[in-house]
Amino acid sequence: MSSRGSKMEEVKLFGYWVSPFCRSVEIALKIKGIQYEYIEEDLTNKSPQLLQYNPVYKKIPVLLHNGKPIVESMVILEYIDETWKNNPILPKDPFEKARARFWANFVDQKCFPALWKTIWSTSEQYEQNKAEALERLTVLENELGGKRFFGGDSIGMVDIVANFIGFSFRTIQEALKLDVFTEDNFPKLWEWAENFVNCSPVKKCLPPQDKLIANFPPAYMGKTLVSSFQSRLQLPPPGGC
Repeated sequence: MSSRGSKMEEVKLFGYWVSPFCRSVEIALKIKGIQYEYIEEDLTNKSPQLLQYNPVYKKIPVLLHNGKPIVESMVILEYIDETWKNNPILPKDPFEKARARFWANFVDQKCFPALWKTIWSTSEQYEQNKAEALERLTVLENELGGKRFFGGDSIGMVDIVANFIGFSFRTIQEALKLDVFTEDNFPKLWEWAENFVNCSPVKKCLPPQDKLIANFPPAYMGKTLVSSFQSRLQLPPPGGC
């Protein structure tokens, strides 16, 4: 789905539909009500525009605002919140804002890689990687407590960054018959995920589950395909945090 902003506020997003990092930017734009043009990238044949706007990392997402590129999803989220003040995704209070940044980074740097490793585990690695993932999810479960979302009653930056946990990982683990993130193990986090994926701005950004699964090669298909898929998604390797 694409839409164009006005000439005064030209907003373009270069992305890839599977990527949770691109999805986080889309969710933030939807929450803010910002019109934008979405440009799907072929990550096996990156466009000259992508390489021009992100010459250092050469990755998606790239947000182009009035001709100026902003790269790296976490940076883009903060830029969006500072540029468009309505429907804030970060608290105004400096302490609470710092806390939100901390938890967003925890999700991005610790939870995501741990969950990702369980997907690509060999049978010998699985239990060890699962234990690490459970430990990280337990920390999130405790932080969430009784709140509807991590920031309170409305979706904020932590929730947005955690979109992979709420949607993609649950979809993929069901297809692979994993038992990492379950309602029995994490009832609060599971309820959060249900609330999250059913919010209107989020639902508009989610691909069909069957399409996501069809795009995902089975873990047993070999290291070459695994490496290729990681490159397409622009995700960290299974061993990297």
